[in-house]
Amino acid sequence: MMLATPIAQRVKQRLVGEVRAVFNDKARGETPVVRSDQALFAPDSVVRRVHGDVTTMMVGGVAALLLQMLHPAVLAGVWDHSNFRADMQGRLRRTARFISMTTYGHRDEAEAVIARVRDIHARVDGTLPDGTPYRADEPRLLAWVHVTEASSFLASWRRYGEPGMSALDQDDYFAEFARIAEALGAEPVPRSRAEAQVLIESMRRELLSDARTREVMGFLLGQRAHKPAAEPVQAITFRAAIDLLPDWARRLHGLPQPVLTRPLVRGATLGIARTLRWAFR
Repeated sequence: MMLATPIAQRVKQRLVGEVRAVFNDKARGETPVVRSDQALFAPDSVVRRVHGDVTTMMVGGVAALLLQMLHPAVLAGVWDHSNFRADMQGRLRRTARFISMTTYGHRDEAEAVIARVRDIHARVDGTLPDGTPYRADEPRLLAWVHVTEASSFLASWRRYGEPGMSALDQDDYFAEFARIAEALGAEPVPRSRAEAQVLIESMRRELLSDARTREVMGFLLGQRAHKPAAEPVQAITFRAAIDLLPDWARRLHGLPQPVLTRPLVRGATLGIARTLRWAFR
């Protein structure tokens, strides 16, 4: 055991370094977010518990993006105002950093990044292919982005982190996370799991998948990992995200039902989650 300890420490350090390299752009001077006791959320909050797991947040984040792009106005904002074709990894990293900063960073830093995002949203607008105008700061659109994130993060956490999570804690998660949605200008904002489900169901008639949806999805799911060694982990993460989607969303996207591969995908994802928890412990 004494001989194994230094080796284990080196493995841990290597894994932690690889993960931090994915989520922090050194070229832009980014470093890991420091957890603050003066954050928007208390150290014992449900939000901090759910958002603290690398694997479940990656799986939930990709699932949320797949849901979000089914709304034509959300998709148009990405299509018209981002360089997703050249920098999909950067978009994912910025989203993850926003969640991390607003969950764990000092409240002053969190409020500053929220203000920056609101400013960006205020300058994003355009016209859908059918001539309908859209704005990124439209409250209902922001509500869709929020509810897909919250529902996906929670679903991923319950599947791979805390299967026995109580109904009360699930409702508390939505109630706490609502603070960020409201600060961004979303309306309506669900404050329980039941309210989240009602909001999703009310917006399903607005969702669709067309050629542009399929192209963006292709860039998301077809991107290469930052290193060849990370390709298997990324492939499993994407499969787990597809598996996490509601059946109706997979059908809209034209994605296969992963019935035969589901046990393998879930087992491998759980293995990755446990490995990274060990590394970060």
